[in-house]
Amino acid sequence: MAGMTSTPTTARPRLFSGMQPTQDSLHIGNYLGALVNWVQMQESFNAIYSVVDLHALTVDVDPDVLRQRTRATAAQYLAAGVDPAKSAVFVQSHVPEHAELTWILSCLTGFGEASRMTQFKDKSAKRGSEGTNVGLFTYPILMAADILLYDAAKVPVGEDQRQHLELSRNLAQRFNGRYGETFVVPEPHILEATAKIQDLQNPTAKMSKTSPTGTIDLLADPKVTAKRVRSAVTDTGREIRFDEAEKPGVSNLLSIYSALDGRSIEQLESDYDGKGYGDLKKDLAEVVVGVVGPIRERATELLSDPAELDRILAEGAERVRPIAAATLARVYDRVGLLARR
Repeated sequence: MAGMTSTPTTARPRLFSGMQPTQDSLHIGNYLGALVNWVQMQESFNAIYSVVDLHALTVDVDPDVLRQRTRATAAQYLAAGVDPAKSAVFVQSHVPEHAELTWILSCLTGFGEASRMTQFKDKSAKRGSEGTNVGLFTYPILMAADILLYDAAKVPVGEDQRQHLELSRNLAQRFNGRYGETFVVPEPHILEATAKIQDLQNPTAKMSKTSPTGTIDLLADPKVTAKRVRSAVTDTGREIRFDEAEKPGVSNLLSIYSALDGRSIEQLESDYDGKGYGDLKKDLAEVVVGVVGPIRERATELLSDPAELDRILAEGAERVRPIAAATLARVYDRVGLLARR
């Protein structure tokens, strides 16, 4: 398979994105919010998709579990339609330049600047000083290295990652200003409007890995998936209409339905006029299983042959490693480190 050039072309700008392997399965929010877009973007971008396993070390995790989750996350990328013939798919730790560039960038990052990162403040407040490690503090700097290492022109980000992308941009501009043009300053890739997927049991909160009973997992047994949808929290009354303030539960189900089925929310409201919540949830359960089922089957097939999955990931790392090495060599030269022999 052909490698990637070390300089992004104007015809196909380079794009980087990734997800952490922090749970046994991705959920439908990850699918609709990221993977569906990744599949589309690989047609128009020089796409690089990583399983960012180094980020997952900021919490305690059993080594065997982390290895399994890393493979499972990669398998779900591929099962959802990410094509390794079109996109580079690899594991972050297989390209050591990520960690090396993080150190250089950390030396350009102010303590106060890193302290202001919202996710760090929120998570450290929950964990307390004794439960908060330095890795969590420097997490956004590693994320900046992930992006800048590949001269990524575009980065698809959700609202919760915008601050981290802004840090990446600031560090690129700061480095360029101090040492000369070295990094591409990344721009956010604004995705087309995507459904906001909320927790099935708490529809006022975003669907999250931390709320297992409120998620629709891509690798869950179809019976479990259907039961979770049928057991989703709804609202008072019987009218099926989209109103996030008054009917957050029903609105969430309509959002999921529309994103998977293709019908507009207005059309769904019309189609379910006079019907009850039970009808909506029963039909939605069938739609969800119909979409998620083939992804689960393909991911399971990939996971049954770990050697082949590892080969695909190794090939992806081989494709991007020359880009990473060229960037790091450029950075080392600019800051005055002796060249390797």
